[in-house]
Amino acid sequence: MPESITPTSGDEAFRRELMGVLPHLRAFARGLCGRHDFADDLVQETAVKAWTARERYQVGTNMRAWTFAILRNHYLSELRKSKRQTDVEDADMERMLVMEADQEGPVHLGDMEAALQKLAPERREAVLLVGASGFSYEEAADIAGCPIGTMKSRVARARTDLTRMLADEPEKIGAR
Repeated sequence: MPESITPTSGDEAFRRELMGVLPHLRAFARGLCGRHDFADDLVQETAVKAWTARERYQVGTNMRAWTFAILRNHYLSELRKSKRQTDVEDADMERMLVMEADQEGPVHLGDMEAALQKLAPERREAVLLVGASGFSYEEAADIAGCPIGTMKSRVARARTDLTRMLADEPEKIGAR
């Protein structure tokens, strides 16, 4: 007969803290991939990986940053495995980013979500970490595994790109 597993008080504290970051993980995942079903799978896998590695988590450190890094790494692994991912030339990508102009329509949340999905993945990740998730540039750079200057540059460029897209100036996106 298998041995009974009794959760420790540390396990319960970890579970509560993990449950508290799930909504933030879900928002980050949806912003990264743009698909609710895939985002939910990413969050579920992140929770499983975090629970499995709970002994490595240091109590009192930033649970959000730790789990965001797990989610990001899993997302990138899934992208690498995906057969749908292909190399695209810059000119082809630029043509794919063009949006129809609609000067009369107000900016809606759906417009922002669509614009986010048109950003380069690194810029989308950066603006989601700093702008939407509230991480500092230092924390976001640690999560993304890049220098802080690179993170600041990605965020600035993402904000510029979003502003232009939402102002119906898609022809300027990617023209750098």
